[in-house]
Amino acid sequence: MGNIKKIYEALNWASSFLIQSGRDKNAGELLLCHFTGMERAQLLANLQSEMEEDILRAFEDAIYRHIEGVPVQYLIGKEEFYGRTFIVNKEVLIPRPETEELVLGTIQRIERFFSQRKQLKLADIGTGSGAIAITLKLENPFLDISATDISVKSIEVAKKNSVRLGADIQFIIGNLLSPFIEQKRTLDVVISNPPYIPEKDIEILSPTVKDYEPHQALFAGSDGLQFYKRFMNELPAVLSEKALVGFEVGAGQAITVANLFKKTFPVANVEIVNDINGKDRFVFAEIMKGFIKSQYLN
Repeated sequence: MGNIKKIYEALNWASSFLIQSGRDKNAGELLLCHFTGMERAQLLANLQSEMEEDILRAFEDAIYRHIEGVPVQYLIGKEEFYGRTFIVNKEVLIPRPETEELVLGTIQRIERFFSQRKQLKLADIGTGSGAIAITLKLENPFLDISATDISVKSIEVAKKNSVRLGADIQFIIGNLLSPFIEQKRTLDVVISNPPYIPEKDIEILSPTVKDYEPHQALFAGSDGLQFYKRFMNELPAVLSEKALVGFEVGAGQAITVANLFKKTFPVANVEIVNDINGKDRFVFAEIMKGFIKSQYLN
């Protein structure tokens, strides 16, 4: 970095280096805010200020690591979701903006589908950082929310987020709906952003995703439908007579997942919803009593 001493010099160096390396130049500003402890406005107001040597070296190291592929969110240890800041690390998937729409869609359908605002029992399956479950609880305090994940380390991150943000969530280590089936618990709402990337697609993913984010939160068998099929086998054992289920899905999967719902729950009202970019990203099912249990879907 030569004779760089001031904030604006470090920022210019980082922006230029990031652009040359095919990375977003805004990563430099995010990392600089993190290491200086300044908000963006404060940073821009202090561009002529000199940087301490240890901060400069830490910033330089982070830029090199990001160019190698490490996501900025892992370098700074946080990500924004639904207007709140969540702790993230390599044990959890980084929350995406599209998933905020799953939360919003769930809130809207709960208000529409359930006429009485009783304390509905909701489960977030594969909670990761806890972003979905915690946001739903903070936006709808009347919900009784449980969140599961097969990863002990993911649950540890989610618990930290729930404590820091003040959300009362029951966290459970377990595989999909197994904990609820074993305890004979019923659920009014089931929400999940499960792994849905086909294993064959690993080579077309960005290195920041395939080399650093947890694979068990990304990949789902040869066709990406593994977990949706398992859900259809397990859901009838836990759903209340009137229930809402919502999934985030991968590219080109929405119609198939909607058909799985219709096969499992013939009387369900199934809806495919596009995200803000016009992609079919979510499938919701409003299920009334009368559904029948399916055979296992291969």
